[in-house]
Amino acid sequence: MSEIIEAFIQAIELIITLDPEVMGIAKRSILISSLSTFFAALICIPIGGLIHFHDFAGKRSLIGIIQTLFSLPTVIVGLFVFLMLSRAGPLGIFGLLFTPYGMVLGQMVLISPIILGFTISSLSGVGIEIKDTALSLGATKFQTIVTIIKEARFAVISTIVLGFGRAISEVGVALMIGGNIREFTRVFTTAIAMETAKGEVVIAISLGIILMLLALMVNLVMNIIQYRGN
Repeated sequence: MSEIIEAFIQAIELIITLDPEVMGIAKRSILISSLSTFFAALICIPIGGLIHFHDFAGKRSLIGIIQTLFSLPTVIVGLFVFLMLSRAGPLGIFGLLFTPYGMVLGQMVLISPIILGFTISSLSGVGIEIKDTALSLGATKFQTIVTIIKEARFAVISTIVLGFGRAISEVGVALMIGGNIREFTRVFTTAIAMETAKGEVVIAISLGIILMLLALMVNLVMNIIQYRGN
């Protein structure tokens, strides 16, 4: 027990002294997850709006498929993106495999169903009276859509925060696409898994503490956004 306590103390010391390796992994993890969340939101929020505001055959089935993809195992996503980026794959010419750019792409694929699905749910949650009021006041269809999106902005922002939390905590895609290369593609989850396997629990604990603090911050931000939205 005393060894575990000593490991925790050493791990906290690494954080307080801003150990270069720990801080490097933390910065890389946050940057890759932030970029993947940004690009996924940039693509999925407009698509979510198009799906919500238009009626077409198979709409409910499409939404059902998107929601099913919420629980898609990360290793399956990692395998799919690996095949796409491999030398024999359609994107192999870009040389993205085992690079941070490939990891951004992989995490985008992973969190896109989440951001897309929750964007549709956020827009669906806006009361029909908002739409009726806007139309009765003479708003055009475009102005009505803008009004509904403004009403759902807090829920949409929560969706983006949720996507970031999913991206930074996953391990399958990061390991299969990034390769866990030191000072290049090594991130929180892959580093924790590797250091634990090596028996170097001090660094693993320090990274775990930072990851947990980030998870708490994400949860706090979501609660604040939802409180303001209500």
